[in-house]
Amino acid sequence: MKATIWHNPKCGTSRKTLAILEEADGIELEVIEYLKTPYNRNKLMQLLRDSNMSAKDVLRVRGSKAEALGLTADNVSDDIILAAMCQDSMLVNRPIVETDKGVRLCRPQDKVNEIL
Repeated sequence: MKATIWHNPKCGTSRKTLAILEEADGIELEVIEYLKTPYNRNKLMQLLRDSNMSAKDVLRVRGSKAEALGLTADNVSDDIILAAMCQDSMLVNRPIVETDKGVRLCRPQDKVNEIL
């Protein structure tokens, strides 16, 4: 099974999720360090759609500029949040994992088991 993780090596949850993937049998793993290779809009929209989440659901508030940019207000559209996320990948919570079985925001890291 192919698995892709959008990974931040400085994040403990992301490192723990990566370890689960590396230890799983039969996984062809692709690791994308999204701070070096930012999300593009189409891929991010597909990940959100496949995970049944909105941009607001994966918006990282803690440790990001989300509040300063006004992205946490109730009236902010997903289009505005998506545009901001594509400009600054730190606004996307992590890690996101995609497999043949689906997409999950793996917080906590054990959520990855739902799609393995």
